[in-house]
Amino acid sequence: MANALFDPGREGFLDGSIDWDTDTIETLLVRAYTFAAADKFETALTGTGTIVSRVTLGSITKTNGVADAADAIWPTVTAGAAIPAIVILSNKGSAATNRLIAYIDTATGLPVTPNGANITAVWDNGANKIFKL
Repeated sequence: MANALFDPGREGFLDGSIDWDTDTIETLLVRAYTFAAADKFETALTGTGTIVSRVTLGSITKTNGVADAADAIWPTVTAGAAIPAIVILSNKGSAATNRLIAYIDTATGLPVTPNGANITAVWDNGANKIFKL
């Protein structure tokens, strides 16, 4: 698989139900989930996979359609099996309403095997940052 945006996430940006700079945008470490472009809500992740940890993104920007934020740090992630992917979503209050935005499984450091220490995602500093619409 390669990094991708969820189709309903794209739709959410266009219809205004996702607002990158005012919504609570979270990053999740996930394992055992198989990406499906049509998945819309967080319940799709928990239906087939496991959410290991989540953090809220800070210092969010959206210049020229490019999504960026401060690097994500998940504190003291419990040791366990490798984590192959990060999912970004807009937290709307519950797993049944949290809108999926992006799936990242191709990046330096992925997969990562947690050992009880912090895990950090250093977002790309190139032209596309986290992702570009």
